[in-house]
Amino acid sequence: MTSESATYVLSACRENDIKFIRLWFTDIVGALKSFAITVEQLEKALVTGIGFDGSSIEGFARIDESDMLARPDPATFQLIPWRPREPGVARMFCDVYRPDGVRFEGDPRQVLRAQLERAAALGYTFYVSPELEYFYFKAPNTTEPLDQGGYFDQTADAASDLRRETVLTLEAMGIEVEYSHHEVAPSQHEIALRYTDAMTMADNAMTYRLVVKEIALANGVFASFMPKPVADWNGSGMHVHQSLFKGERNAFFDPADPYHLSAIAKSYIAGLLHRSREITLVTNQWVNSYKRLLPGFEAPVYLSWARRNRSDLIRIPEYEPGQEVHTRVEYRSPDSACNPYLVFAVMLAAGLDGIEQELPPPAPVEENVFEMSAAERAARGVATLPGSLIEAIEVAEKSDFLRRALGPHTFESLIANKRIEWERYRRHISDFELAEYLPVL
Repeated sequence: MTSESATYVLSACRENDIKFIRLWFTDIVGALKSFAITVEQLEKALVTGIGFDGSSIEGFARIDESDMLARPDPATFQLIPWRPREPGVARMFCDVYRPDGVRFEGDPRQVLRAQLERAAALGYTFYVSPELEYFYFKAPNTTEPLDQGGYFDQTADAASDLRRETVLTLEAMGIEVEYSHHEVAPSQHEIALRYTDAMTMADNAMTYRLVVKEIALANGVFASFMPKPVADWNGSGMHVHQSLFKGERNAFFDPADPYHLSAIAKSYIAGLLHRSREITLVTNQWVNSYKRLLPGFEAPVYLSWARRNRSDLIRIPEYEPGQEVHTRVEYRSPDSACNPYLVFAVMLAAGLDGIEQELPPPAPVEENVFEMSAAERAARGVATLPGSLIEAIEVAEKSDFLRRALGPHTFESLIANKRIEWERYRRHISDFELAEYLPVL
Protein backbone atom coordinates (compact mmCIF):
# COMPACT_ATOMS: atom_id res chain seq x y z
CA MET A 1 0.00 0.00 0.00
CA THR A 2 1.31 3.44 -0.92
CA SER A 3 0.83 6.56 1.17
CA GLU A 4 -0.97 8.09 -1.82
CA SER A 5 -3.58 5.31 -1.88
CA ALA A 6 -4.20 5.61 1.86
CA THR A 7 -4.49 9.38 1.52
CA TYR A 8 -7.02 8.95 -1.30
CA VAL A 9 -9.22 6.64 0.77
CA LEU A 10 -9.16 8.90 3.83
CA SER A 11 -9.95 11.91 1.64
CA ALA A 12 -12.83 10.05 -0.07
CA CYS A 13 -14.31 9.23 3.35
CA ARG A 14 -14.27 12.91 4.33
CA GLU A 15 -15.74 14.08 1.04
CA ASN A 16 -18.58 11.54 1.15
CA ASP A 17 -19.35 11.78 4.87
CA ILE A 18 -18.46 8.12 5.43
CA LYS A 19 -18.89 6.89 8.99
CA PHE A 20 -18.72 3.10 8.61
CA ILE A 21 -16.43 0.94 6.48
CA ARG A 22 -17.33 -2.71 5.96
CA LEU A 23 -14.26 -4.92 5.67
CA TRP A 24 -14.98 -7.84 3.33
CA PHE A 25 -13.23 -11.16 2.79
CA THR A 26 -14.30 -14.71 1.91
CA ASP A 27 -13.93 -18.15 3.40
CA ILE A 28 -12.85 -21.16 1.33
CA VAL A 29 -16.33 -21.88 -0.06
CA GLY A 30 -16.76 -18.27 -1.21
CA ALA A 31 -19.12 -17.06 1.51
CA LEU A 32 -18.72 -13.32 1.96
CA LYS A 33 -17.68 -12.35 5.48
CA SER A 34 -17.49 -8.86 6.91
CA PHE A 35 -17.25 -6.69 9.96
CA ALA A 36 -17.55 -2.93 10.24
CA ILE A 37 -15.21 -0.30 11.61
CA THR A 38 -15.76 3.40 12.04
CA VAL A 39 -13.87 5.90 9.96
CA GLU A 40 -11.80 6.79 13.01
CA GLN A 41 -10.24 3.30 12.88
CA LEU A 42 -9.55 3.35 9.15
CA GLU A 43 -6.03 4.77 9.21
CA LYS A 44 -4.94 2.09 11.69
CA ALA A 45 -6.62 -0.58 9.57
CA LEU A 46 -4.78 0.56 6.44
CA VAL A 47 -1.40 0.48 8.18
CA THR A 48 -1.51 -2.51 10.51
CA GLY A 49 -4.85 -4.23 9.88
CA ILE A 50 -7.68 -5.00 12.27
CA GLY A 51 -7.60 -8.14 14.37
CA PHE A 52 -10.38 -10.72 14.27
CA ASP A 53 -11.00 -14.31 15.40
CA GLY A 54 -10.53 -16.60 12.42
CA SER A 55 -11.33 -19.87 14.22
CA SER A 56 -15.03 -19.71 13.33
CA ILE A 57 -14.45 -18.92 9.64
CA GLU A 58 -14.70 -21.97 7.36
CA GLY A 59 -11.23 -23.08 6.29
CA PHE A 60 -9.41 -20.45 8.30
CA ALA A 61 -7.26 -20.97 11.37
CA ARG A 62 -7.62 -23.72 13.93
CA ILE A 63 -8.82 -22.62 17.36
CA ASP A 64 -5.26 -22.67 18.71
CA GLU A 65 -4.08 -20.21 16.03
CA SER A 66 -7.20 -18.10 15.70
CA ASP A 67 -5.85 -14.54 15.73
CA MET A 68 -5.91 -12.97 12.26
CA LEU A 69 -5.52 -9.50 10.78
CA ALA A 70 -7.73 -8.07 8.04
CA ARG A 71 -5.85 -5.43 6.07
CA PRO A 72 -8.07 -3.49 3.62
CA ASP A 73 -6.98 -3.03 0.01
CA PRO A 74 -7.33 0.70 -0.82
CA ALA A 75 -7.94 -0.09 -4.51
CA THR A 76 -11.26 -1.73 -3.55
CA PHE A 77 -12.77 1.26 -1.75
CA GLN A 78 -16.35 1.88 -2.90
CA LEU A 79 -19.45 3.49 -1.46
CA ILE A 80 -22.32 1.07 -0.80
CA PRO A 81 -25.26 2.64 -2.68
CA TRP A 82 -28.05 0.81 -0.84
CA ARG A 83 -26.91 2.01 2.59
CA PRO A 84 -27.71 5.44 4.07
CA ARG A 85 -25.79 8.34 2.54
CA GLU A 86 -25.68 10.58 5.63
CA PRO A 87 -23.55 9.30 7.20
CA GLY A 88 -22.45 6.97 4.44
CA VAL A 89 -21.16 3.41 4.35
CA ALA A 90 -18.27 2.13 2.21
CA ARG A 91 -16.68 -1.26 1.65
CA MET A 92 -13.15 -2.52 1.14
CA PHE A 93 -11.91 -6.01 0.39
CA CYS A 94 -9.21 -7.26 2.73
CA ASP A 95 -6.13 -9.41 2.57
CA VAL A 96 -5.80 -11.65 5.60
CA TYR A 97 -2.54 -11.83 7.55
CA ARG A 98 -1.21 -13.72 10.52
CA PRO A 99 -0.28 -11.60 13.56
CA ASP A 100 3.40 -11.79 12.57
CA GLY A 101 2.63 -9.94 9.33
CA VAL A 102 2.84 -12.96 7.01
CA ARG A 103 0.04 -13.35 4.49
CA PHE A 104 -2.34 -16.11 5.53
CA GLU A 105 -2.04 -19.01 3.09
CA GLY A 106 -5.71 -19.95 3.57
CA ASP A 107 -6.99 -16.59 2.32
CA PRO A 108 -8.62 -17.17 -1.12
CA ARG A 109 -7.26 -13.82 -2.31
CA GLN A 110 -3.77 -15.05 -1.49
CA VAL A 111 -4.35 -18.33 -3.35
CA LEU A 112 -5.29 -16.38 -6.48
CA ARG A 113 -2.45 -13.90 -5.98
CA ALA A 114 0.10 -16.72 -5.93
CA GLN A 115 -1.03 -17.91 -9.37
CA LEU A 116 -1.15 -14.35 -10.73
CA GLU A 117 2.43 -13.83 -9.57
CA ARG A 118 3.39 -17.06 -11.33
CA ALA A 119 1.79 -15.76 -14.53
CA ALA A 120 3.50 -12.37 -14.11
CA ALA A 121 6.88 -14.09 -13.82
CA LEU A 122 6.21 -15.53 -17.28
CA GLY A 123 5.23 -12.08 -18.57
CA TYR A 124 1.44 -12.60 -18.55
CA THR A 125 -1.54 -10.73 -17.17
CA PHE A 126 -4.65 -12.88 -16.68
CA TYR A 127 -7.97 -11.37 -17.77
CA VAL A 128 -11.39 -12.91 -17.15
CA SER A 129 -15.04 -12.14 -17.81
CA PRO A 130 -17.63 -14.34 -16.08
CA GLU A 131 -21.29 -14.76 -17.00
CA LEU A 132 -23.11 -15.29 -13.70
CA GLU A 133 -26.64 -16.70 -13.93
CA TYR A 134 -29.19 -16.64 -11.12
CA PHE A 135 -32.92 -16.95 -10.36
CA TYR A 136 -35.53 -14.62 -8.90
CA PHE A 137 -38.14 -16.32 -6.71
CA LYS A 138 -41.09 -14.88 -4.83
CA ALA A 139 -39.71 -15.95 -1.43
CA PRO A 140 -36.74 -17.83 0.09
CA ASN A 141 -38.85 -20.93 0.80
CA THR A 142 -40.34 -21.33 -2.68
CA THR A 143 -39.19 -21.73 -6.28
CA GLU A 144 -42.23 -19.87 -7.61
CA PRO A 145 -40.83 -17.65 -10.40
CA LEU A 146 -41.49 -13.99 -11.05
CA ASP A 147 -41.78 -14.48 -14.81
CA GLN A 148 -42.23 -17.11 -17.50
CA GLY A 149 -39.71 -15.65 -19.92
CA GLY A 150 -37.19 -17.57 -21.99
CA TYR A 151 -33.79 -16.95 -23.56
CA PHE A 152 -33.32 -13.29 -24.55
CA ASP A 153 -37.05 -12.61 -24.10
CA GLN A 154 -37.96 -8.96 -23.84
CA THR A 155 -40.32 -8.84 -20.88
CA ALA A 156 -41.86 -5.90 -19.05
CA ASP A 157 -42.14 -7.31 -15.55
CA ALA A 158 -40.75 -7.03 -12.03
CA ALA A 159 -37.76 -9.28 -12.79
CA SER A 160 -36.61 -7.08 -15.68
CA ASP A 161 -36.86 -4.02 -13.46
CA LEU A 162 -34.80 -5.76 -10.78
CA ARG A 163 -32.12 -6.65 -13.32
CA ARG A 164 -32.01 -3.06 -14.55
CA GLU A 165 -31.66 -1.71 -11.00
CA THR A 166 -28.91 -4.23 -10.32
CA VAL A 167 -26.93 -3.11 -13.37
CA LEU A 168 -27.21 0.53 -12.31
CA THR A 169 -26.05 -0.31 -8.80
CA LEU A 170 -23.06 -2.29 -10.08
CA GLU A 171 -22.04 0.59 -12.31
CA ALA A 172 -22.39 2.98 -9.36
CA MET A 173 -19.81 0.80 -7.59
CA GLY A 174 -17.38 1.02 -10.50
CA ILE A 175 -18.16 -2.43 -11.94
CA GLU A 176 -18.55 -2.39 -15.72
CA VAL A 177 -21.35 -4.50 -17.19
CA GLU A 178 -21.02 -5.96 -20.69
CA TYR A 179 -24.71 -6.87 -21.13
CA SER A 180 -27.67 -8.38 -19.30
CA HIS A 181 -30.57 -10.53 -20.45
CA HIS A 182 -33.17 -13.14 -19.57
CA GLU A 183 -31.82 -16.69 -19.55
CA VAL A 184 -33.40 -19.96 -20.72
CA ALA A 185 -35.42 -20.93 -17.64
CA PRO A 186 -38.37 -19.00 -16.17
CA SER A 187 -37.20 -16.18 -13.93
CA GLN A 188 -33.53 -16.94 -14.73
CA HIS A 189 -31.30 -13.98 -15.54
CA GLU A 190 -27.72 -13.18 -16.40
CA ILE A 191 -25.51 -10.12 -16.08
CA ALA A 192 -22.12 -10.45 -17.80
CA LEU A 193 -19.28 -8.38 -16.35
CA ARG A 194 -16.81 -6.64 -18.65
CA TYR A 195 -13.41 -8.32 -18.65
CA THR A 196 -10.70 -7.10 -16.32
CA ASP A 197 -7.77 -8.57 -14.40
CA ALA A 198 -8.62 -11.67 -12.40
CA MET A 199 -8.18 -10.25 -8.88
CA THR A 200 -10.40 -7.28 -9.61
CA MET A 201 -12.92 -9.60 -11.24
CA ALA A 202 -13.02 -11.97 -8.28
CA ASP A 203 -13.79 -8.98 -6.04
CA ASN A 204 -16.39 -7.83 -8.57
CA ALA A 205 -18.04 -11.25 -8.71
CA MET A 206 -18.42 -11.31 -4.93
CA THR A 207 -19.89 -7.80 -5.04
CA TYR A 208 -22.20 -8.80 -7.90
CA ARG A 209 -23.73 -11.67 -5.94
CA LEU A 210 -24.39 -9.44 -2.94
CA VAL A 211 -25.86 -6.66 -5.06
CA VAL A 212 -28.24 -9.06 -6.84
CA LYS A 213 -29.49 -10.32 -3.48
CA GLU A 214 -29.70 -6.87 -1.86
CA ILE A 215 -31.72 -5.38 -4.71
CA ALA A 216 -34.07 -8.37 -4.68
CA LEU A 217 -34.51 -8.17 -0.90
CA ALA A 218 -35.24 -4.45 -1.06
CA ASN A 219 -38.04 -5.23 -3.51
CA GLY A 220 -39.57 -8.04 -1.48
CA VAL A 221 -38.31 -11.01 -3.52
CA PHE A 222 -35.48 -13.52 -3.29
CA ALA A 223 -32.50 -14.08 -5.59
CA SER A 224 -30.64 -17.40 -5.61
CA PHE A 225 -27.36 -18.56 -7.12
CA MET A 226 -28.14 -22.20 -6.26
CA PRO A 227 -26.81 -24.24 -9.21
CA LYS A 228 -29.99 -26.27 -9.80
CA PRO A 229 -33.04 -25.14 -7.81
CA VAL A 230 -35.67 -26.70 -10.12
CA ALA A 231 -35.22 -30.21 -11.52
CA ASP A 232 -36.69 -29.66 -14.99
CA TRP A 233 -35.13 -26.24 -15.64
CA ASN A 234 -31.63 -25.30 -16.74
CA GLY A 235 -29.27 -24.65 -13.86
CA SER A 236 -27.23 -21.51 -13.22
CA GLY A 237 -23.67 -21.51 -14.51
CA MET A 238 -20.72 -19.14 -14.51
CA HIS A 239 -19.08 -19.46 -17.92
CA VAL A 240 -15.62 -17.90 -17.58
CA HIS A 241 -14.05 -16.15 -20.59
CA GLN A 242 -10.31 -15.91 -20.11
CA SER A 243 -7.17 -14.76 -21.88
CA LEU A 244 -3.51 -13.99 -21.26
CA PHE A 245 -1.94 -10.73 -22.31
CA LYS A 246 1.68 -9.70 -22.70
CA GLY A 247 1.53 -5.96 -22.26
CA GLU A 248 -1.14 -4.75 -24.69
CA ARG A 249 -0.90 -7.86 -26.88
CA ASN A 250 -3.33 -10.75 -26.58
CA ALA A 251 -1.09 -13.82 -26.29
CA PHE A 252 -3.97 -16.06 -27.40
CA PHE A 253 -4.27 -14.50 -30.87
CA ASP A 254 -2.66 -15.81 -34.07
CA PRO A 255 -3.97 -14.39 -37.39
CA ALA A 256 -2.64 -17.37 -39.37
CA ASP A 257 -4.47 -20.06 -37.41
CA PRO A 258 -7.91 -21.26 -38.64
CA TYR A 259 -9.31 -20.69 -35.14
CA HIS A 260 -7.14 -17.55 -34.70
CA LEU A 261 -5.55 -19.25 -31.69
CA SER A 262 -1.84 -19.08 -30.91
CA ALA A 263 0.24 -22.03 -29.77
CA ILE A 264 0.10 -20.47 -26.31
CA ALA A 265 -3.71 -20.55 -26.38
CA LYS A 266 -3.81 -24.15 -27.58
CA SER A 267 -1.46 -25.31 -24.84
CA TYR A 268 -3.57 -23.36 -22.34
CA ILE A 269 -6.66 -25.23 -23.58
CA ALA A 270 -4.77 -28.52 -23.32
CA GLY A 271 -3.83 -27.72 -19.74
CA LEU A 272 -7.43 -26.94 -18.82
CA LEU A 273 -8.70 -30.15 -20.39
CA HIS A 274 -5.92 -32.20 -18.78
CA ARG A 275 -6.76 -30.92 -15.29
CA SER A 276 -10.52 -30.40 -15.65
CA ARG A 277 -11.55 -33.45 -13.63
CA GLU A 278 -9.13 -32.49 -10.85
CA ILE A 279 -10.43 -28.90 -10.57
CA THR A 280 -14.13 -29.79 -10.68
CA LEU A 281 -14.34 -29.87 -6.88
CA VAL A 282 -13.44 -26.16 -7.01
CA THR A 283 -15.54 -25.14 -10.02
CA ASN A 284 -18.55 -27.17 -8.83
CA GLN A 285 -18.26 -27.51 -5.08
CA TRP A 286 -21.78 -28.33 -3.88
CA VAL A 287 -23.86 -31.53 -3.83
CA ASN A 288 -26.42 -29.60 -5.86
CA SER A 289 -23.81 -28.63 -8.48
CA TYR A 290 -23.99 -32.12 -9.97
CA LYS A 291 -27.75 -31.85 -10.53
CA ARG A 292 -26.83 -29.10 -13.04
CA LEU A 293 -24.06 -31.06 -14.77
CA LEU A 294 -26.39 -33.37 -16.70
CA PRO A 295 -26.81 -33.90 -20.46
CA GLY A 296 -29.74 -32.06 -21.98
CA PHE A 297 -29.64 -28.88 -19.89
CA GLU A 298 -26.94 -26.91 -21.75
CA ALA A 299 -24.38 -27.70 -19.05
CA PRO A 300 -21.08 -29.28 -20.13
CA VAL A 301 -20.35 -32.84 -19.08
CA TYR A 302 -17.85 -34.03 -21.70
CA LEU A 303 -14.19 -33.00 -21.89
CA SER A 304 -13.94 -31.52 -25.37
CA TRP A 305 -13.39 -28.18 -27.04
CA ALA A 306 -14.66 -26.50 -30.19
CA ARG A 307 -15.56 -23.18 -31.76
CA ARG A 308 -19.29 -23.29 -32.44
CA ASN A 309 -20.37 -26.18 -30.25
CA ARG A 310 -21.99 -25.18 -26.96
CA SER A 311 -22.06 -28.77 -25.70
CA ASP A 312 -18.29 -28.71 -25.16
CA LEU A 313 -16.54 -27.94 -21.89
CA ILE A 314 -14.41 -25.33 -23.66
CA ARG A 315 -15.79 -23.08 -26.39
CA ILE A 316 -13.85 -20.65 -28.56
CA PRO A 317 -16.05 -17.62 -29.32
CA GLU A 318 -16.08 -16.55 -32.97
CA TYR A 319 -13.32 -14.16 -34.01
CA GLU A 320 -14.43 -10.70 -35.09
CA PRO A 321 -12.08 -9.11 -37.66
CA GLY A 322 -9.98 -6.41 -36.08
CA GLN A 323 -10.94 -7.52 -32.56
CA GLU A 324 -7.99 -9.71 -31.68
CA VAL A 325 -8.12 -8.26 -28.15
CA HIS A 326 -11.28 -10.34 -27.64
CA THR A 327 -9.73 -13.70 -28.61
CA ARG A 328 -10.43 -15.89 -25.62
CA VAL A 329 -11.25 -19.28 -24.16
CA GLU A 330 -14.65 -19.90 -22.54
CA TYR A 331 -14.63 -22.52 -19.76
CA ARG A 332 -18.24 -23.57 -19.20
CA SER A 333 -18.49 -25.91 -16.21
CA PRO A 334 -18.27 -23.57 -13.18
CA ASP A 335 -21.50 -22.62 -11.47
CA SER A 336 -22.25 -19.21 -10.05
CA ALA A 337 -22.19 -20.49 -6.44
CA CYS A 338 -18.43 -21.11 -6.59
CA ASN A 339 -15.58 -19.28 -4.89
CA PRO A 340 -14.35 -17.07 -7.78
CA TYR A 341 -10.89 -16.55 -6.28
CA LEU A 342 -10.22 -20.29 -6.18
CA VAL A 343 -11.86 -20.95 -9.55
CA PHE A 344 -9.75 -18.33 -11.32
CA ALA A 345 -6.64 -19.62 -9.52
CA VAL A 346 -7.04 -23.28 -10.51
CA MET A 347 -8.00 -22.47 -14.11
CA LEU A 348 -4.94 -20.27 -14.49
CA ALA A 349 -2.71 -22.89 -12.84
CA ALA A 350 -3.97 -25.57 -15.24
CA GLY A 351 -3.49 -23.34 -18.26
CA LEU A 352 0.01 -22.30 -17.22
CA ASP A 353 0.96 -25.94 -16.73
CA GLY A 354 -0.19 -26.60 -20.27
CA ILE A 355 1.90 -23.71 -21.58
CA GLU A 356 5.03 -24.64 -19.63
CA GLN A 357 4.78 -28.28 -20.75
CA GLU A 358 3.78 -27.28 -24.31
CA LEU A 359 0.86 -29.70 -24.19
CA PRO A 360 -0.99 -30.21 -27.48
CA PRO A 361 -4.81 -30.11 -27.30
CA PRO A 362 -6.89 -32.98 -28.67
CA ALA A 363 -8.70 -32.41 -31.96
CA PRO A 364 -11.72 -30.09 -31.59
CA VAL A 365 -15.16 -31.70 -31.53
CA GLU A 366 -17.63 -29.64 -33.55
CA GLU A 367 -20.35 -32.33 -33.49
CA ASN A 368 -22.91 -32.35 -30.69
CA VAL A 369 -21.25 -34.50 -28.03
CA PHE A 370 -24.58 -35.05 -26.24
CA GLU A 371 -25.92 -36.87 -29.30
CA MET A 372 -22.95 -39.24 -29.66
CA SER A 373 -23.16 -42.79 -28.36
CA ALA A 374 -20.85 -43.87 -25.55
CA ALA A 375 -18.85 -45.87 -28.09
CA GLU A 376 -18.45 -42.82 -30.35
CA ARG A 377 -17.26 -40.68 -27.44
CA ALA A 378 -14.81 -43.38 -26.37
CA ALA A 379 -13.45 -43.61 -29.91
CA ARG A 380 -12.90 -39.84 -29.92
CA GLY A 381 -11.23 -39.99 -26.49
CA VAL A 382 -13.90 -37.78 -24.91
CA ALA A 383 -13.95 -38.32 -21.14
CA THR A 384 -16.46 -36.87 -18.66
CA LEU A 385 -16.44 -34.60 -15.64
CA PRO A 386 -17.08 -36.18 -12.23
CA GLY A 387 -20.76 -37.05 -11.88
CA SER A 388 -21.19 -36.40 -8.16
CA LEU A 389 -19.62 -34.51 -5.30
CA ILE A 390 -18.05 -37.65 -3.85
CA GLU A 391 -16.46 -38.52 -7.21
CA ALA A 392 -15.08 -34.98 -7.46
CA ILE A 393 -13.70 -35.26 -3.92
CA GLU A 394 -12.00 -38.57 -4.66
CA VAL A 395 -10.43 -37.24 -7.85
CA ALA A 396 -9.32 -34.02 -6.15
CA GLU A 397 -7.72 -35.54 -3.07
CA LYS A 398 -5.40 -37.64 -5.27
CA SER A 399 -4.29 -34.58 -7.25
CA ASP A 400 -0.80 -33.26 -6.54
CA PHE A 401 -1.60 -30.53 -9.07
CA LEU A 402 -4.58 -29.25 -7.07
CA ARG A 403 -2.59 -29.33 -3.83
CA ARG A 404 0.06 -27.13 -5.46
CA ALA A 405 -2.47 -24.79 -7.06
CA LEU A 406 -4.43 -24.17 -3.85
CA GLY A 407 -1.62 -24.62 -1.37
CA PRO A 408 -1.70 -27.35 1.29
CA HIS A 409 -3.79 -25.39 3.81
CA THR A 410 -6.63 -24.51 1.45
CA PHE A 411 -6.48 -27.89 -0.27
CA GLU A 412 -6.84 -29.84 2.97
CA SER A 413 -9.51 -27.50 4.37
CA LEU A 414 -11.58 -27.75 1.19
CA ILE A 415 -11.39 -31.54 1.09
CA ALA A 416 -12.41 -31.75 4.77
CA ASN A 417 -15.30 -29.33 4.26
CA LYS A 418 -16.64 -31.18 1.23
CA ARG A 419 -16.39 -34.60 2.89
CA ILE A 420 -18.52 -33.27 5.75
CA GLU A 421 -21.06 -31.98 3.23
CA TRP A 422 -21.18 -35.35 1.46
CA GLU A 423 -21.66 -37.25 4.71
CA ARG A 424 -24.54 -34.95 5.67
CA TYR A 425 -26.09 -35.51 2.24
CA ARG A 426 -25.67 -39.30 2.50
CA ARG A 427 -27.60 -39.35 5.77
CA HIS A 428 -30.46 -37.24 4.41
CA ILE A 429 -33.68 -38.98 3.39
CA SER A 430 -35.14 -37.06 0.43
CA ASP A 431 -38.78 -36.47 -0.49
CA PHE A 432 -38.11 -38.57 -3.60
CA GLU A 433 -37.11 -41.58 -1.50
CA LEU A 434 -40.13 -41.25 0.76
CA ALA A 435 -42.54 -40.90 -2.14
CA GLU A 436 -40.90 -43.65 -4.19
CA TYR A 437 -40.18 -46.31 -1.59
CA LEU A 438 -42.17 -45.80 1.62
CA PRO A 439 -45.54 -46.90 0.15
CA VAL A 440 -44.20 -50.04 -1.54
CA LEU A 441 -41.27 -51.33 0.49
